[in-house]
Amino acid sequence: MGKEAKTNAMRILEREKVAYTAHEYPHEEGVAVDGVTVAASMGEDPACVYKTLVTQGSSKNYFVFVIPVAAELDLKAAARSVGEKSVAMIHVAEINKVTGYVRGGCSPVGMKKQYRTVFDESVLTQQKVYVSGGRIGTQVCCAPADLIRAARAATAKIIF
Repeated sequence: MGKEAKTNAMRILEREKVAYTAHEYPHEEGVAVDGVTVAASMGEDPACVYKTLVTQGSSKNYFVFVIPVAAELDLKAAARSVGEKSVAMIHVAEINKVTGYVRGGCSPVGMKKQYRTVFDESVLTQQKVYVSGGRIGTQVCCAPADLIRAARAATAKIIF
């Protein structure tokens, strides 16, 4: 594969002076890979590999939640964390329109707009954390505090 062009997520991490490493993983072109498989293919503990979920609140605003790949988002806790009555996952077909990213390549950094973003508080127990680098087949790894700052995110307990 060689050196590919940087993604928007990588450019923003660099602009924010966040030290990161990019990691490629095997995938079929344009096909999303589940996060647990991504963690295994990189030889990493799934507890330090996070997925980015995009929801819409009852207010019609969009919210981004970032949780460990093996975990499930607690929609009630997620809604409480952003002061909404409820949140629901957006339809897969809307991901690109809302974020600028494709399903399976959605990074919490560098979306089309700055949405309110919440990481599960478990991120604070990790030495390093992996999130999508902004395209399928690429993950970026950096210190949790740096990633939270770059994503302008908060933390809360949002998983079961």
